[in-house]
Amino acid sequence: MYRILRRGLGGGLLRAAGRRGRHCSARPLPGPAGSPGPEADVPSARVAQHGRGPGLLPLVAALTWFSRPTATEEEEQDAADETEAEIIQLLKRAKLNIMKDEPEEAELILHDALRLAYQSGNNKAITYTYDLMANLAFIRGQLENAEKLFKATMSYLLGGGMKQEDNAIIEISLKLASIYAAQNRQEFALAGYEFCISTLEEKMEREKELAEDIMSVEEKANTRLLLGMCLDSYARYLLFTKQPSQAQKMYEKALRISEEIQGERHPQTIVLMNDLATTLDAQGHFDEAFIYVQRASDLARQIKHPELHMVLSNLAAVLMHREQYAQAREIYQEALKQAELERDEVSIQHIREELAELSRKISVRPELTSLGKGRLWSHSRITWGAL
Repeated sequence: MYRILRRGLGGGLLRAAGRRGRHCSARPLPGPAGSPGPEADVPSARVAQHGRGPGLLPLVAALTWFSRPTATEEEEQDAADETEAEIIQLLKRAKLNIMKDEPEEAELILHDALRLAYQSGNNKAITYTYDLMANLAFIRGQLENAEKLFKATMSYLLGGGMKQEDNAIIEISLKLASIYAAQNRQEFALAGYEFCISTLEEKMEREKELAEDIMSVEEKANTRLLLGMCLDSYARYLLFTKQPSQAQKMYEKALRISEEIQGERHPQTIVLMNDLATTLDAQGHFDEAFIYVQRASDLARQIKHPELHMVLSNLAAVLMHREQYAQAREIYQEALKQAELERDEVSIQHIREELAELSRKISVRPELTSLGKGRLWSHSRITWGAL
């Protein structure tokens, strides 16, 4: 059969959990229902090389994380300031290494930063460093270590007075739910997703009438975008566990949020259109799926979306399910060219397999090449609004 090309649960969920809207902060979060977890062990010290490096973490922004220790002696204060400055420089270097795809070096530098933070008793520095270490382990697929580090981060945040409904706590909870999903720990995964979504919905209901001088429009948008990210991640999990009708509901809500806040042409909105089409196709709703994936492909072409080849592959698969074989072959060929440009070997192999199967089908029944001819772009003028 002709398969919809979709991201795997592990990588897909991790990516989904890591995806942020334009205004979402990149801070850490908790375990299921916000329960604090064990602290990670502090590794032995390593001598770090010191260098200026690009300012990936703005100095002023970094300083807001760290409280200066109360000192009765000027020398103690100077020493504390010097240690804090050293921690900030280490964090800058670690973030640069992460951006350069040098995770091993970044991890070693973060260990040095954590050691200094512990030695100086700077709890905010400890929290921020744990956060970076957790996210690094998360994106490297080191799920057990990431779980411990995220729980340690959450423990420090909650211990510092942060509320469980804070967006930072929700975001960590979402990452933990994604970890549990990838590990097939379904009870914890479901509890985590439900905690994130219900907490954000209740929070939004309380805050929607607040005046702008109390809560800015941007802050409210941040919370909505985080809810969209949670719905997206949960929908992917539901689709993987063969609950497409439930996944459809989550995707519809996530798409509506993305369209209203980020706009129809935003890359994340296009991905959500494509994913919603996937859930509709899985339920046999091929005509509805075609509408969404057709629109997604039109927009992906316009903005040169980096996942255009995946959207096109899904469009071709839906066309196959609609028995529009000639059009499907044309779209698969276009998708293959785009996948080759992106050097996406997994997608290249998938598309070639689909083309080979399509060729075998047409060779048996040549008349199939004329089915549906000329109907490929019949929905290209649809204008999308709020669902």
